[in-house]
Amino acid sequence: MNKIYLWGVVIVAAMLGFTYVSVLGSKGGLNGDIINLLTVLAAAALVVITVFVVIKYVRQMQVDTATGELADENWDGIGEYNNNVPFGWAILFLGTMVWGMWYFLVGYPLNAFSQIGQYNEEVAAHDKKFEKKYASITGDRLVEMGESVYLAECKVCHGLSADGIDGKAANLNERLAAKSVKDVIEHGSNNHLLGFENPMPDRNGLMNANKDYAPITDAEIDTVAAYVANGMSGAGGDVFAGVCSSCHGADGKGIDGVAPDIAAFTPKLVVDVLKHGKKGAIGAMPAFDRLNEKQKEAVGAYVTSLSK
Repeated sequence: MNKIYLWGVVIVAAMLGFTYVSVLGSKGGLNGDIINLLTVLAAAALVVITVFVVIKYVRQMQVDTATGELADENWDGIGEYNNNVPFGWAILFLGTMVWGMWYFLVGYPLNAFSQIGQYNEEVAAHDKKFEKKYASITGDRLVEMGESVYLAECKVCHGLSADGIDGKAANLNERLAAKSVKDVIEHGSNNHLLGFENPMPDRNGLMNANKDYAPITDAEIDTVAAYVANGMSGAGGDVFAGVCSSCHGADGKGIDGVAPDIAAFTPKLVVDVLKHGKKGAIGAMPAFDRLNEKQKEAVGAYVTSLSK
């Protein structure tokens, strides 16, 4: 007998013996359970099949010779045989691909239970229940709710006291910072602050206060930014009237469908920022989709109450 077959018999006997001692020879054995029996039989079959396959390929490497027609291509004198793909291998390959497509599209993944999907469904159901329960809350109770949501979602960037943590985020205790106004004038705005797409042009699209079709100047930008930040007061009213009032109105309270209110810190403005995010002088603020409509309304009420 070839040594490799002898080693195969020895290994199979050793593995089966180890299985017998570990399972059948232990206290309790199979406990009369058919599942345990099938598991042991499967383990034994796996051992035998594995050893047989290994022996086959080792013997094949020992005695087989390369046959067939060489392909025309070669690399540094090393060529490949132009052999056909083994029929069984081709069947297994195609069958595996078909099974894989069935498995992913029909068999399991797309039809499987999804913890993420269940979570999203439960959150959506809870949001509807929450909004229905608290739909009538207004006034001071709405502000209190907004404070709770703010502490849970917003304090990480804006700080516990909403001061912006040394300029890392907007200071919500003030209505509007001059540098924020200046950044919008210089670079424009595309933040859905009206709740829909209506971008404000950058400085090159704004006519100066003299309306002579020249872009707004640096000095005019600084002056009008300070004017808006100071609550529509002080120097810069003439620049605002000549440059900004056509969209934002003479009092800065905005025009429906044209430009937002920049004279007051309105809850609606805060809600639109929460819905769509915002880019400004400090950086970008993400949209907060995980908040429901009532929570956004409450945050708007709380934030606007800070600057009063």
